[in-house]
Amino acid sequence: MYKRILLPTDGSDGSLRAIRHGVDFARTLGAEVLVLTTTPEFHTFAADAAMLELTRDDYERDSAAQAARRLEEAAAVARGAGVLCASVHVVSDHPHEAIIGTARERRCDLIVMATHGRRGIKGLLLGSETQKVLVHSTVPVMVYR
Repeated sequence: MYKRILLPTDGSDGSLRAIRHGVDFARTLGAEVLVLTTTPEFHTFAADAAMLELTRDDYERDSAAQAARRLEEAAAVARGAGVLCASVHVVSDHPHEAIIGTARERRCDLIVMATHGRRGIKGLLLGSETQKVLVHSTVPVMVYR
């Protein structure tokens, strides 16, 4: 059925729970997983304090280190379950586009991701990367809550 499952992570607890469930699902199917994390591009004028306080090189180095930690945490879950795992870090201001693009480029046949569970006006104002993936992806999406 599914052979390659994409597991996006933002480093949150919900994301890690979704990874655990995605890895368990992959193990039962004999599928492999691809773990993805994204970081925003550096902008000289930004609301993100890290971008205002750091030089481009410092920001990119810190972002890469943070991404490596996220990916290693997820890869450890897969290794512990005996599931083949690859990982990728994408720099993008639009995580949902990176998720959808990676799923397409890497020929993933399922995306398993978390939702932060924001509802009502808060969810509407903040938006949801999960919602955007659900709306725009041609690859099936399993949402873990």
